[in-house]
Amino acid sequence: MKNKVNRSFLYDLPSWAQSILWVLASGIILFGLGEGVGNIFKINEDIAGAISYIIFDVLIAMGCFYIIKLNPKSIWYVPIISNIVGIIAAFKEPNFWITPLWILICSGWVLSVIASLLGARAGKRANADNPDESG
Repeated sequence: MKNKVNRSFLYDLPSWAQSILWVLASGIILFGLGEGVGNIFKINEDIAGAISYIIFDVLIAMGCFYIIKLNPKSIWYVPIISNIVGIIAAFKEPNFWITPLWILICSGWVLSVIASLLGARAGKRANADNPDESG
C-alpha cells in the first residue's frame, strides 16, 4: 500500500509541460534581469545582458536536471523544449552567428545536455533504490 504524500500539482504534470512552464518562468526572469541589472548596478548594457543570459542558462540547466531526475525517460525532449528560445533564435535571427550571443546560447545548450545526463543518471539511481516511490 502506497503512502499518500501531499505533493504539488507540478509534480504530477508530464515532463513536457514542466519544461514549458520552466521556460516561461526562466524567460520572464531573463527579460526582468536584462532590463533591471544594468539599471540597478549601473553597468554596461552588454555586460548586463551577458550576466542575464548566463543566469538564464543556469536556470534552464537546473530545470533540465530536476525534470529529468523525476522522469529519466524524458531526456530525449526536455533539453530541446527547455532551449527552444535559443533554438528559434539560432534559425530566425539573421545576425545570431555574427554576434557573441551565440556563444552564450550554445554554451547553455551544452550545459543543459550535461545537466540532463546527470539528472537521468540520478533519476535512474533513485528509482532503482526506491522502486515503490517511482512514478
